Amino acid sequence: MTRITRTELDIFPLNLGGNTFGWTSDRDASFAVLDAFVEAGGNFIDTADSYSMWANGNTGGESETVLGEWMAERGNRSEIVIATKVGGLPTRPGLSRENVDPALDESLKRLQTDYVDLYYAHYDDDAVSIAEQVQIAHALVGSGRVRHIALSNFTPERMREWFEVSTREGLTVPVAIQPQYNLINRKEYEQGYAPIAREFDVAVFPYFALASGFLTGKYRTAADFGGAGRKDFVSGHLTAAGLEVVDALVTIADARGIEPATVALAWLLAKGVTAPIASASRPGQLPALMAAPGVALTADEVAALDRASQPFA
Repeated sequence: MTRITRTELDIFPLNLGGNTFGWTSDRDASFAVLDAFVEAGGNFIDTADSYSMWANGNTGGESETVLGEWMAERGNRSEIVIATKVGGLPTRPGLSRENVDPALDESLKRLQTDYVDLYYAHYDDDAVSIAEQVQIAHALVGSGRVRHIALSNFTPERMREWFEVSTREGLTVPVAIQPQYNLINRKEYEQGYAPIAREFDVAVFPYFALASGFLTGKYRTAADFGGAGRKDFVSGHLTAAGLEVVDALVTIADARGIEPATVALAWLLAKGVTAPIASASRPGQLPALMAAPGVALTADEVAALDRASQPFA
């Protein structure tokens, strides 16, 4: 287990993404994934009030609802570390106090709990000053409904200001950030966000850790998509540079007798990530994800992946 910096939260270093719940996995399939995740030692689940509004017929909140029903049926809320987010739901846009406070209550109702462990500002809100955002977040923690604050999808400049203001004013300092980071999306994190994470000693939970499935090695040509629901997310990665990264992953995975997805996640952990976020639509996808924390890549393996992904750095 890994302790989230400056918190009492111990987590398995693989953060299960809840974006599939109510989208590519229905209620029963989601329950099966969640059960298998916990049985394998997992306890940290990431969701958002906006998940999965992009699916046909959905309006947002579906993922939180499924997760809340699962925790209620299993009676395991105290054993699970829940992260959810505010600011990305079209019916609850922005980070004003007038929006965030009721949005949190609505998330808590869907999750069937009276607190969340980690509450993200999902997207920055230019209409709300950073100083005001800090005050609003501090009040949420003070209310007891939020244990810790985190940030996602801020520019490095605005994110740094958030940390500087909260630290200077003695108010709630975020304990985690959620940037995009993977082998084919390196530059923005490594140049913009990693310095912030190091300076302010903050946990890092990157999304798209497997580039929407591209880094599993399953998609090598357009024909591989078939009816895959992620085609729109993955097809843009089918470039010569992207496929070179996949080739490097497959080479290491084959030599070790493990899955390319495991290697891709292990690379992130080798780079100092606290817990990458990865999702699964069915239990059979979990073993490759859960194996990553147990894989220590050699210096030569990390260097090979670094070289292959250099065009993205």
